[in-house]
Amino acid sequence: MNTDKFLVKPGSKVDLKKHPTDFAGDYKDKKEAAKDLEKNIARLAELQDILYAQNVHSLLIIFQAMDAAGKDSAIKHVMSGVNPQGCQVTAFKAPSAEELDHDYLWRSQKVLPARGCIGIFNRSHYEEVLVVRVHAGILQGQQLPDAMKNDKNIWKKRFEHIRDWENHLAENGTHVIKFFLNVSKEEQKQRFLERINLPEKNWKFAAGDAKERAFWPNYMNAYTEAIEATSTKDSPWYIIPADKKWFTRLAVSEVIVKRLESLDLKYPAVTEAHKAELAESKAILEAEK
Repeated sequence: MNTDKFLVKPGSKVDLKKHPTDFAGDYKDKKEAAKDLEKNIARLAELQDILYAQNVHSLLIIFQAMDAAGKDSAIKHVMSGVNPQGCQVTAFKAPSAEELDHDYLWRSQKVLPARGCIGIFNRSHYEEVLVVRVHAGILQGQQLPDAMKNDKNIWKKRFEHIRDWENHLAENGTHVIKFFLNVSKEEQKQRFLERINLPEKNWKFAAGDAKERAFWPNYMNAYTEAIEATSTKDSPWYIIPADKKWFTRLAVSEVIVKRLESLDLKYPAVTEAHKAELAESKAILEAEK
């Protein structure tokens, strides 16, 4: 699969209307896509093992989307083959009192993946230029200097903060991939209705989810500007079609596998001294009765 069609190149303009939410490439059905997804899951497991053993690089995967776009589902299926010991998922909710007592990047900084590991953010620091931008009252209620709250250039400055921070991560071995799961408003409606109609899915739905749909154009504008401003060579955004979950999972897996393969991962080289120790240990073990 050519994933470049989903990549937002640095400096390019984004028009979400030109990104079909129901795109599925050459795949006719989910059975065909499932085979390729299984291959990618297996390959991802191999690459994670090398990543963990090398202990030099780390990978941060960020998922952003409107509600019911399939973030949880994508994480569950794509990462089903990785070793939990080297992977951590962080789901960001509304900031806690402690988090509000720090700058908005603090809570993301403290849960970054260690070297050799994969970190997954289900929502992220981008909420501070998305939901906080759409609902102006949130910013005014935060413990920030008045000059910052009333700064007309606050979003431009935050985009700059985010770019600088993500560039810093990349230069120090933490590679960032950002996914915007692009679901249509109609598909979201159908998924909301399913959550309401099926008792086992009632827990997934809150009344506020439906009310938030009234701000759809505002969110699309906020996403457009955030993606345009923060998609860089080392921390790119991918706009992934999300109306067909089976294709979403496959596309996400393709991007992750290709990114890991680009890192030139290698198992640590074994020194001559270590080889001698291995030979000695082998001889001892084989001599046991």
